[in-house]
Amino acid sequence: MNPAGHIAALRFGLGPRPEAPPPEDPRGWLLAQLEAPPDPAIPPPDWETEPTVSDALAISVLDQRSPVPPGERQRRGLLFTAELRAYLGRLIATPTPFRERLVAFWTNHLAVSGRDGSTAALVGDYVRRAIRPHVTAPFATLLKAAIRHPAMLVYLNQDSSVGPDSAFGRRTGRGLNENLAREVLELHTLTPAAGYSQADVTAFAALLTGLAVERNAEPRGTEFRAGSHQPGEKTVLGRAFPPGEASIDAALDWLASHPATHRHLARKLARHFVADDPPPAVVDRLAGVLRDTGGDLGAVSRALVALPEAWAPPLSKFRAPNELVVAALRALGGDAGLSEFALGSATALGQLIWSPAAPNGWPDEAAAWIHPEGMLLRLDRLHALAGRFARRDAREALDLALGPLASDRTREAVLRAGSNREALTLLLGSPEFQRR
Repeated sequence: MNPAGHIAALRFGLGPRPEAPPPEDPRGWLLAQLEAPPDPAIPPPDWETEPTVSDALAISVLDQRSPVPPGERQRRGLLFTAELRAYLGRLIATPTPFRERLVAFWTNHLAVSGRDGSTAALVGDYVRRAIRPHVTAPFATLLKAAIRHPAMLVYLNQDSSVGPDSAFGRRTGRGLNENLAREVLELHTLTPAAGYSQADVTAFAALLTGLAVERNAEPRGTEFRAGSHQPGEKTVLGRAFPPGEASIDAALDWLASHPATHRHLARKLARHFVADDPPPAVVDRLAGVLRDTGGDLGAVSRALVALPEAWAPPLSKFRAPNELVVAALRALGGDAGLSEFALGSATALGQLIWSPAAPNGWPDEAAAWIHPEGMLLRLDRLHALAGRFARRDAREALDLALGPLASDRTREAVLRAGSNREALTLLLGSPEFQRR
C-alpha cells in the first residue's frame, strides 16, 4: 500500500477522519486546500456571531472597571476559553486540515499569549483577522496584519511606548518600550544572524511609536497617535525612514523581504514539515522560493508539498500535545462537541493553546515534549479518550490512522489486545501515532 496518502493526512494535515480517509491524490488534495475558501465562521459557545475586536476590548475594560466577585472568572478569561473551544472544534472536524496546520504554524510564529490577562480576550480575533486570512498571502501582508493587531500591541507593550521627544513624551516624561521592536527583529523577521545592533532595536522602537490601542470609544482597536510618535528620521540597519505612520509599514515591508527573514522562515517551515534538524538543501530551496516570489506564503506552501524529503517515511516529527489530542479525536471519529475535552487534555499534557510562555511560541522539536512524566501523562489521557470510544473498532481505527505506516509490532499489539479499549490505547500510544 502506498503510504503517501497517510503522510499527507498526518504530516501536512491533522490526521484522517472516518469520513475523510487518507486521500488517493495526496498532492492534489493538499494543493486544493491552498485555493479553498475559508471554512464557515464558528462562533464561540453562547455567541451568535464571532466576537469582534471591539467586543474583546470592551470586555477587557469592563473587567477593569467592574471586577468580578472573588472566586469567579474574569469575563475576558471566559471569552478566551470560549474562543479556544470554537477553534478546537474547528480542528477536530475541519475538511481542510492542511490549511488549518498553516494557520496554527503562523499563529505560533507570530505568537501572542492568553497567559497575559490583558491579551486574553483579543487572541481569538487575532487568529481570525490577522492570521487566518493571510496564510497564503505575501509574508509582508501577514506581518503587518499581526503587528498592527491590538493583541500584539498589548502583549508586547507597544501600547505603552512613547517617543520621548514627542509632544506627549515631553509632557509626561514617558519613553520607549522596546519589546515589540526587539521581538520583530529577533523572532518574527531577521533573527540575530542579520547582525543588527542594540542601536537598531532602539531606532526601530522609535519608528514604531504612535501605534496604540483605543479601548474606550468607538472605533475601538488600533490607531496611530501622532502626538506620541518620536519625531525625526530613524535609521535601522543602515536604512533611513522618515517620521510618520507610513514608515511603519515601509519598515515592515522591508524587513519581510530581507534575505535573512526568508532564510529564517524557510528553516522554521522545514523544521515543522520535514524534520527537527532539516537538511540544509531543503532550507535553501524554500528560502529561494521566498526570495523569488517576494515572500509569497502560498508559493512556499506549494513548494513544501513538492519536497521529496517531506514525503519520506518513517514519521519523524513528534506531536505536541494539542496535535496528539486532535489527531486522536479525528481518528476515532470525534466531533466538535468534544472541544472541551480536547482543551482539558492538551492543557493537562502541558500545552494550553494560544498561551505560550514567551513570544517565541511553543517549541517545535521533540526534545521539548519527550520526557518520562510527559509520556506517562500521554498514556493516561489516551486511555481516558479510548474509553469514550470503546465501541470504535480498533482494527478499522488502526487502518485509518496509520495504515501502511504502522509497524508489525504495533499492528500485532493492537490486534492481540485483551479488549477494544486496550487496543485503542495501544494504537494511540504507539510510537507511530505519537509522530506525524
